[in-house]
Amino acid sequence: MLPDEEYDFENVKLCEFCNRRLPRNYNDTLCPNCQEYRLLHEVKDFIRENLVNEYQVAEHFNIPLKRVKNWIREGRIEYRQTDSGTALSSMHCQRCGAPVSFGTLCQKCLKLLNNGTRGYQVQRPRAAIDDKMFYLDRDE
Repeated sequence: MLPDEEYDFENVKLCEFCNRRLPRNYNDTLCPNCQEYRLLHEVKDFIRENLVNEYQVAEHFNIPLKRVKNWIREGRIEYRQTDSGTALSSMHCQRCGAPVSFGTLCQKCLKLLNNGTRGYQVQRPRAAIDDKMFYLDRDE
């Protein structure tokens, strides 16, 4: 900004949700992050209310199918389980090929990869010899 320019603080455009500054020529009232957040919650509500697959979600919200599949892989949205399985038509476990409702692995493969434990594994204390300090350049 040039020193002789006056900045009009009263005429600043802000996002309605997060109050982030927006360019004056920006056409919407929400910033892109808040738009994504709102869309994601609308998609979640739509999935809860309807038994749909990812193609129907993309068509209903007029968004790319790739975006819906990325949300599923990231675990941001999850599909309801039905008697015949999940409502997804093309999402499968990357390890065994079983249908998944979110993420990239089914529950069985997740358990196998985590050695059947839940949460974090506790590290056992090492033997007393490991507690000694060693020097790399010392001749002794």
